[in-house]
Order: sequence, then structure tokens, then C-alpha cells
Amino acid sequence: MSWLETLRLAFAALKSNKLRSALTMLGIAVGVFSVIGVMTVISGLRSNIESGLNVLGSNSFVFSKYPNLNFSGPRGEFANRPNITYAEASRFKALLGDEADTGLAVRRRGRRASYLDRQTNPNILLYGADENFATGRNYEVGGGRNLGSGDVEQRLFPNEEPLGHIIRVDGQSFTIIGILAPKGSSFGEGQDNLVLIPITRWLQIYGGNIRSVGINVQARSQAELAATQDRAIGIMRLVRGLEPEDVNNFEMVSNDSLIEAFNKIAGVVAVGAFVISAIALLASGVGVMNIMLVSVTERTKEIGIRKSIGAKKQHILAQFLIEAVALSLLGGLTGVLAGIIGGNLVAHYLKTAMVFPWGWATAGMGVCSVIGVGFGLYPAWKAASLDPIEALRYE
Repeated sequence: MSWLETLRLAFAALKSNKLRSALTMLGIAVGVFSVIGVMTVISGLRSNIESGLNVLGSNSFVFSKYPNLNFSGPRGEFANRPNITYAEASRFKALLGDEADTGLAVRRRGRRASYLDRQTNPNILLYGADENFATGRNYEVGGGRNLGSGDVEQRLFPNEEPLGHIIRVDGQSFTIIGILAPKGSSFGEGQDNLVLIPITRWLQIYGGNIRSVGINVQARSQAELAATQDRAIGIMRLVRGLEPEDVNNFEMVSNDSLIEAFNKIAGVVAVGAFVISAIALLASGVGVMNIMLVSVTERTKEIGIRKSIGAKKQHILAQFLIEAVALSLLGGLTGVLAGIIGGNLVAHYLKTAMVFPWGWATAGMGVCSVIGVGFGLYPAWKAASLDPIEALRYE
């Protein structure tokens, strides 16, 4: 018997038990899908990490009350930190002086802007900021001068120049003196739906006692960034009245810290996906072994006939082993394709690059091959070791 004939018989056996084969492949596909889908999304995010996470300007970092990613909730440990007051922020800016460009900002979410009978959705970020906010947050002024509305003109001024008009936000009137150039979105969240007003005016409207001011610092160059950060941390500790032994009661956020935070989260998610996948694949491997043992029992007489007419032990072994590997590979291929499609759909929603993770896809197929061989070897060996006379007598 040729190896080609052995391969043909293996696939014919799988085809004759479509439902059983499909259910086995489905279990393997789920395990592979969980890893490939997650890693496809992560790969897409990483390919866009420079542009997607670069929400700050070049050579910039921010001081804030809370870390850039806080899972403790509003009542977590960071909520006990004192707010960065406007007085502290102003003193920090004065002490740092010309060493860097320092911008101050506070904000409120969910605001609605209106002009005449037109209004936006209640998704406007109302920033109270100073003259350095736009450049420090990687915005460019698209018209007029600094301190202007974000993307408001698209809804309020569809066919006219917005400069000089008066809009209302939260019942307050503001004159438009400039507009920001569109910046797009980052991971599905728009960065253009914002209105900037002077920080002193913002604090007059909403009060400053319960508000924490964010401080954006932009170093003169990349070479001076590290020294500027060290100097800024020292000044911030001085402004906050911290003793040498006290820990910082503020956070410093930079593009590097955002990337580091992303990598930590991505690592945790990847580990979780691997654990889920390992459990699913282990269960699927047991399923492969169980189905192959059932197949051996059902085809005992067929094995006896084949052996009696000259089929060798290695051919019987190869046929059943090929069946097990084919089940695993077909399930793995289904999981890889579903994972790539699903992962790229999520990546498209997050407005990141769509990728084909060749490395992970190859690894997934390799693991499926190992599962097929590992869990199919015993049933194949059992089939190949059957005594032909006893097999012919089996009913």
C-alpha cells in the first residue's frame, strides 16, 4: 500500500463521520481562536503604538493626581492624594521657567456646545487651559490663534467661518478666537471633540477647590528630556511640600509610560488567552484520543481484513495517525482564520492597523500538529497492534 493511498483512506474515514469530526475540530478551533484573535489585536495595536499612543507632544510629559491607568476606581488609593491646585501648578510653572514649555489644564466631560439653533452631541471635552496646552498635547492651530474649539465647527458651523462667533457651553458664552487642526482618534476615542477656554475662566465657572490641575511639560529637545524630567520632579516635590523621605503624591505620565502600561496590559491579556487556549486544547486533545479510540473499535474488522491481505503495521499506524493530525490541523486552520478575522475586526473598530500574524499562525498550526501526534499516537498504535485473526472475529 502506497503512502498516498494511506492518506486517501485517512481522509475518507474522516469524511464518513462528518458530525463527529466537525465537533472535534470545533473544540480545537476554539482553543486556537482565543490565542490568535487576542494576538492579532495586540499585534495591530503594537504596529500603531508610536502614532496611537503618542497623545502627548514630542519630548513631553504630564504631572497629574492619578496614574495614566487606574483600576482602583474613584475611591481607590489615589483618590486620597491631595489635588494639584492651580496655585501649586502656577508656582511650578514659574519655578521651571524657561527650561521647558509648561501648560496647565483642567477638564469636564460630556459637555454640549450650541450656536443659534444648532448644537453638538453631549460628548464635548471642555478644557480650561493656557497657551501651551495645544503644542504640549500634540495639537496644531488650524486657524485663528491658540485657545479655540476642537471639532465644534463641523456641527455648529457647517457652511461658515466660525472665528468671531459666540457659542454657548454649559450655559456660558464664549467667543471663538481660533480652531485646532483635526487630530483624528486614538483607539476609537476622538481627540477633536473638545473646546479650550482660558484656565482662569474655567476655574471661575466650575471652582478650583475640588479640581486637580494637569501640568504638561515639554522639554526643549529629546536630549534634554531626562534632565528636564528630573528637574521637574524635584520642583513638583518642592511645590507639594514633600520631605526627602516622602513618596511622590503625584504621577508623571509620558509617552514611554503609556507604552509601558500598554505592554503590561497586553502581557496580562496574552497570558490569560494562553491559559484559556491551553485548557481548551487539552480538552480537545482528549477528545481527539477518545474519537480515535472509538474509530479503532468500530473498524476492528476492517483492520483485520487489511492485515490479512498484506497491509503492514506501519501503514495502519500511519493511517490512524494521519486521521488524528488531520483533525487537529483542520480545527487549527479554522481557529487561525476565525482568530485573524475576529482580531482584525476589533482592530478596525479601534482604528488600528489590520495585520496577519504569520508567526502566531505558524505556531498555532505547529501546536495542533503536536496535539494530533501526541493524542493520536496511542489509538494508532492500538490499531496497528491488533492481531489480524482476532480482528476478523470481532463483531
